[in-house]
Amino acid sequence: MSNKTLVIRADSDNFEEELSKAASIIKEGGTVAFPTETVYGLGANALDPDAVKKIFAAKGRPADNPLIVHVSSKDQCGDLAEDINQTAFRLMDEFWPGPLTLILKAKKIVPEITTGGLDTVGLRMPANDIALELIRMSGTAVAAPSANTSGRPSPTSAEHVIQDLDGKIDAIIDGGIVEIGLESTVVDVTGDIPVVLRPGQVSAEDIKECVGHVEIGYTDRTLEESETARSPGMKYTHYSPETKVILIEGRPENVKSTMTELITNCHKEGKMVGLLATEETSGSINADEMFSLGKRNEPAQAAHSIFMGLRHLDSKEIDLILVDGTLKTEGIGAAVFNRLRKAADEIKKV
Repeated sequence: MSNKTLVIRADSDNFEEELSKAASIIKEGGTVAFPTETVYGLGANALDPDAVKKIFAAKGRPADNPLIVHVSSKDQCGDLAEDINQTAFRLMDEFWPGPLTLILKAKKIVPEITTGGLDTVGLRMPANDIALELIRMSGTAVAAPSANTSGRPSPTSAEHVIQDLDGKIDAIIDGGIVEIGLESTVVDVTGDIPVVLRPGQVSAEDIKECVGHVEIGYTDRTLEESETARSPGMKYTHYSPETKVILIEGRPENVKSTMTELITNCHKEGKMVGLLATEETSGSINADEMFSLGKRNEPAQAAHSIFMGLRHLDSKEIDLILVDGTLKTEGIGAAVFNRLRKAADEIKKV
């Protein structure tokens, strides 16, 4: 590819024509970043190993980290996966298009580089008109991890993609800020009981309500080198800014006093501190930079804000980012804490 990345804006007068150019890039083995309802994805033809290699090269992504494959219809799943059971079909009917990735047995047509060397493939139908139309016009399933440098906070706007990948990919479709702000829930449906491998907006409770049972198959720790990642987000550093991050979890009064003490100590050493905090916590804390996570009992607000906040604070001249761990953990709150714990260099329980 050339060193010039084409930026296509969804509000342009000739967007349909420009979107057709993006689809042609996919068809010809190139890479296109595009919005979904979760985060921006970096897409390439999922069935073309050479095209998929360009995703790994642009991101600096480890080769054993599997990619999620995006489809524009349920019918496409039959071309990519086999032994699709009734549980999988029920989850598709309930949550697609939407922020749910299903791990299924891969057909031979799916290259090993796309599956990370596994015999399974993750499939998702995004709830975003631009993404769906791009996939349809490309005439192929589109492999698309988050459109960021590997390990960095995921991109929730085209500007974030430009910061990380400008000059490294062929095109970026600017569809504005995404709706949700966290990656999809990943569920393994190859067995009798669905297993959640990565939490997201579709919660374990939602899945249980739909199909009657569910298991949790993830932890908030990063897998060891010798362990196999069955889903993106389970292995290697994820979601981390360059600035050191400390996540402080505990009772609200303890979190606030610990933050105040850390900020005071940093200021004595001439260091600057950024705060990623709920409205309730941040009110009386004197940090150098502040980014709001919204209300403590509304974790969907935090989900929309955490990657944007980490990137914003990382762009400032600060030495430390303190993160408020007093958020509600139910529903999407579980996914928020999963991302924050993986992003943190240190976790304090107070």
